[in-house]
Amino acid sequence: MRTVKWSEKAKLDFASNVDYLLEHWSEKEAMKFVASVEKIISDLKSGIVNFTPTNKKDVRRCVVCKQITLFYRVKNNDQVELIRFWNNYGNTKTLRY
Repeated sequence: MRTVKWSEKAKLDFASNVDYLLEHWSEKEAMKFVASVEKIISDLKSGIVNFTPTNKKDVRRCVVCKQITLFYRVKNNDQVELIRFWNNYGNTKTLRY
């Protein structure tokens, strides 16, 4: 079983997305987003799935929902680092890990 480490940017992105959903949508939508992230993290911990590679070395991406993509990397095959929760409407050329 892998361990999961959250980068500071991933923590901030996640909290920002939840806050946005609570403010502009509903608690139900925020909980749906959180549940999706928890499911993805569970899959990453188990090691049964690796999502789509990116053009950045060792970085993969997973669509959490239509609007948000999770970028992560696997370190030494026993640790997953969550890098960013990126708004898909943003320009990926400005994405910094």
